[in-house]
This record gives sequence, structure tokens and C-alpha cells, in this order.
Amino acid sequence: MRGVMRFGEKWKLSQKYIGPYEILDRVGEVAYRLALALDMVHNVFHVSQLRKYLSDPTYVLEPKHIEIDEQLSYVEEPKEILDRKVRKTRNGQTALLKVLWSNHKVEEATWEAEAAMRDKYEVS
Repeated sequence: MRGVMRFGEKWKLSQKYIGPYEILDRVGEVAYRLALALDMVHNVFHVSQLRKYLSDPTYVLEPKHIEIDEQLSYVEEPKEILDRKVRKTRNGQTALLKVLWSNHKVEEATWEAEAAMRDKYEVS
């Protein structure tokens, strides 16, 4: 199912911070409602998920726009091939590519089978 990314299914417990965003109001003892973009699904966060922001008027952050369909999923596209290696097994060899995917950092690049990548993305 590589290529289709659903929110909350992969990297669910990894700490990712997006922002800064304005706090609109306090919801309960330890939750805050944030002024997020309209395409964001959930706008209430626990205080442990927030960081203190030190004001810097020269720092302007533009959030990346990700196309989300009705099932709250989006299509991952390969952006760059970072490395190539051949894994030798008892029955033969398998060529692998380290692929950097769109909307991800270099640390999140994955090893994919070269044959599968050629079939799916029709590399010339």
C-alpha cells in the first residue's frame, strides 16, 4: 500500500510539530483549540503536544498544502532517489532504492524494491 498515506496510520506516535499557530481558546484543563488551516481535520491539542513560541516578527511560516480526498488520504509520490544497493539472498539478488517521498524529510526515506518502483512509476 506504499503510495497512499492515511492520517493516523503510519508514524502515529512520532512527535511532529507544525506551526506556530495562534491559540484560540482553552478547552478543558489541558487542551487548547488552535487556529489551523481549514483543511486540517482536528484543531484541539493536548498541552504536551504544544511548544512555547518565542516571538520573532521576521519569521513567517507558510504551511504546506496537501491535497486530501474524502477518505482523508493523500497520494505519496517519489521525489528523489537517494541511494541504491543490491541485497544478496540464497536464491538471487534484489535491487533496492532508497526513496525520498513527497511531504517527508530525508530521515523518513524508505528502501523500496527497484522492480516494483519501475512497474508502478514507469521509470524510463
